[in-house]
Amino acid sequence: MKPVKVGICGLGTVGGGTFNVLQRNAVEIARRAGRDIEVAQIAARHLNPACNLGATPVTKDVFEVVNNPEIDIVIELIGGYGVAREVVLQAIANGKHVVTANKALIAVHGNEIFAAASEKGVMVAFEASVAGGIPIIKAVREGLAANQIDWVAGIINGTGNFILTEMRDKGRTFDDVLAEAQALGYAEADPTFDVEGIDAAHKLTILASIAFGIPLQFDKAYTEGISKLTTSDVNYAEAFGYRIKHLGIARRTAAGIELRVHPTLIPADKLIANVNGVMNAVMVNGDAVGSTLYYGAGAGAEATASSIVADIIDVVRTLTTDPNNRVPHLAFQAHSLSDLPVLPMGEVETAYYLRIQAKDRPGVLAKVASILSERGINIESILQKEAEEQDGLVPIIIMTHRVLEQKMNDAIDALEALDDIAGPLMRIRVEQLN
Repeated sequence: MKPVKVGICGLGTVGGGTFNVLQRNAVEIARRAGRDIEVAQIAARHLNPACNLGATPVTKDVFEVVNNPEIDIVIELIGGYGVAREVVLQAIANGKHVVTANKALIAVHGNEIFAAASEKGVMVAFEASVAGGIPIIKAVREGLAANQIDWVAGIINGTGNFILTEMRDKGRTFDDVLAEAQALGYAEADPTFDVEGIDAAHKLTILASIAFGIPLQFDKAYTEGISKLTTSDVNYAEAFGYRIKHLGIARRTAAGIELRVHPTLIPADKLIANVNGVMNAVMVNGDAVGSTLYYGAGAGAEATASSIVADIIDVVRTLTTDPNNRVPHLAFQAHSLSDLPVLPMGEVETAYYLRIQAKDRPGVLAKVASILSERGINIESILQKEAEEQDGLVPIIIMTHRVLEQKMNDAIDALEALDDIAGPLMRIRVEQLN
C-alpha cells in the first residue's frame, strides 16, 4: 500500500520531537502501522535546530498544509484556541484525519470538533493532550472499558508538582521555586495556567468525559491554585502524615459529577503522594479493577511525541475501517453520552485542613471549635504551635472529618469575622483516594 502522508502544523518543542521520532523509528512504526508514514509537509514560523528536515517541504502558511490534497493526516501542534480551532475544523471539512496535543482546544471546543469529525467520518486523536507520554486516554477509554469508573485523580501538571516537591524537600518558598521553574523552562513567563490549575482543569475535563461518558464541560470545572501555599503548610501536612499535591479530581456521585482542581492533602504512604518533580501520575478507580496508577513524563519533546505518533499509528490502522466501528472519541457512542450534571463546588464533600492565625489569648480555641460544631463540622485532630508565635499570633492547625463545601465556606466566613483571628484562613481539601 502507498505511504500515508502527514502534515505537521507547528515545529516547536513537541513538533520537532514528533518529526524526529517519525524519522528515527520509521521502520518500527511502519511495522506496527502496516504502512509507511511519510511527513509530506510542515508548517512552521521558525525552523527547529533540533530537526534535520532534509528535503521535507516547509511553509509558513498553516492552511497550505491543511488544504494540501496529498496529506491524509494533519498533526496540529500550534496550541491555543484560535488558529488551532480553524486548522482542525478546516482539516475535518477537507476529509482529513487529525492528531492533536492541544488540551485547551479539546476541553473547550471538543464537542464541536468531534461532532464535525463524526459527520465527515474522520478521526480526531488526542492522546498527547493529557499527561504527555502517559497513554492515559487509551487506558481509560479502551483498557478499562469493562469498568464503571468511580473516580479519577491525577497530578497532571508538572510545573506545580515541581514547585511543591521543592517546597517540601528543601523548605523553599513558592516564589523562589517558581522563579527557578521559569529559568529551567518548566513554567512560562506568565505561569497562571500552570500554578492556578487552568492547565490541569483542561486535562481533567477530557479525562472526566472519557471516564463517565459526559460531554466536555470545562466551564464547570472548579479551579484553585497553589500560589498561597507556604512551607509551613507543607510541614504541617507532613506532621499529620500527609503530602500536599495539586490534584485534578473527577468523581461520580449519586447527585452528579465532581470536577475540581485544587491543592489536596493525600496520605503520605499512597503511591501518588510520592510522585515528585515534573513527573505526572493518574489514579483511576473502576468497579471491577479497583485502583490503578499510571506514571510517567507529562511533558517534553519526545515523551509527548510518543503519544502523538501512537495516535498516528492508530489512525493509519483504521483508515479502511467503517467509521461507525471505530473507537468513539470520548469512549462512549455519541448518542449514549450521559446528562449527569457537574456539581457546583458547594455541593462537594471532602475533609479539610485549616490553618488559622489566632491571637494568643484564652478562649480562642473554644470559639473556633464552637463555630465548627454549630455547622456540623467534626474535628479529627488539632495542633496548636505556641512555639511559632509571631506578632502575637499563634498558628492553629485543624483536620476535619468530611463535610459539604458550603458548610465549610460558612464556617470560614464566621471564623474570619472573629476579632481573635487574623485572616484569611488557609483551607486545603483532604482526600484518602481509597
